[in-house]
Amino acid sequence: MVYVLSQEGNPLMPTQRFGKVRRMLKEGLAKVVKRKPFTIQLTYASPIYTQPITLGIDSGYEHIGFSALSEKEELIGGEVHLLKGMVERNKERQMYRRQKRSRLRYRKPRFHISYWK
Repeated sequence: MVYVLSQEGNPLMPTQRFGKVRRMLKEGLAKVVKRKPFTIQLTYASPIYTQPITLGIDSGYEHIGFSALSEKEELIGGEVHLLKGMVERNKERQMYRRQKRSRLRYRKPRFHISYWK
């Protein structure tokens, strides 16, 4: 999937026509804006044609799924894994902090005191 920006920087519909994108880059009709996700910007004026896109979100307790759909195809989809066990992690961190603060260090004297008398 290649994301496309207009000459002014407005988002256009993404494309999967990689050959056309490669030729446009070679001829100077487009330039690369970002590599991840791969995004190009057109260097010529073009009409701003976009299609309606529907965003679907399935919110769960540990996993959240999302998908962006046009009338013809799914543009992007994915799943987000939420962190679990944060209460236990914070308790362990608190325990180590308290342990570190309550620990008394023995420090050897830097100079021999009887020498300075």
